Amino acid sequence: MKSFNYLKLNKLKRIRYLKHNLKNANYIVFLHGFMSDLDGKKPKFFLNFAKKNHLGFLALEYSGHGKSSGKFETGNISKWSNETKIMIKKIVRKNNIIFIGSSMGTWIGLNQFKFFKKQIIGFLGIGSAPEFLERLMWNKFSKEKKKEIKKNGMIILSHGKYNYPVTYQLVKDGRKNKVLNKIIKQKLKITMVHGQKDESVPINYSKKVLKIFKKAKKRLVIVKNGDHSLSSPRWLNLLEKELKLIIS
Repeated sequence: MKSFNYLKLNKLKRIRYLKHNLKNANYIVFLHGFMSDLDGKKPKFFLNFAKKNHLGFLALEYSGHGKSSGKFETGNISKWSNETKIMIKKIVRKNNIIFIGSSMGTWIGLNQFKFFKKQIIGFLGIGSAPEFLERLMWNKFSKEKKKEIKKNGMIILSHGKYNYPVTYQLVKDGRKNKVLNKIIKQKLKITMVHGQKDESVPINYSKKVLKIFKKAKKRLVIVKNGDHSLSSPRWLNLLEKELKLIIS
């Protein structure tokens, strides 16, 4: 059974999170995707993995997501990255970190290198989507959509069975959080796993992430018939296998 915790960041902001505290252990930090939460299969799966493998664990819901406080429409990459930084300092502290970034979570994870560079020893990306706001949304908007979002401050995007409120401030903030032009010379193990049939994010984005890392032990795993979330038992077993290679 999952036991959620809450951290009050200020009078108005409360962040829901999952943790498994373990002194002097490496920590898995799971970062979920855009408009996702901790009620999915992956957070629970990786929490159980951490417990079985004597690892610490942290997963949080950014403000405006899940049961964390705040409105989704006022959030952005800068805010969510900052909340992640605060939670890592509070829970993980000085322990080593293996990031697992799901979709947007990879972007949030890459933003943490400027704060925790010496602690990061591994990175597992799942359907990674850094800079998706500009590259996969804004650049594909029609002139009419661009006018609408500038005028109203927000548009609703439909994708599959979901509706996403996308604000203009979110898009503009994304431009301040470019990560694909960075160079990281750190030696660590980094694996990008991407579904061959991902209809949300092209495989090219996982390849772009790997290019950032110049001295890392890199691995790209393309999952035949895999979707964007890779949450079925079959794909979770594959992710577990890749995670074991990172922590070995």
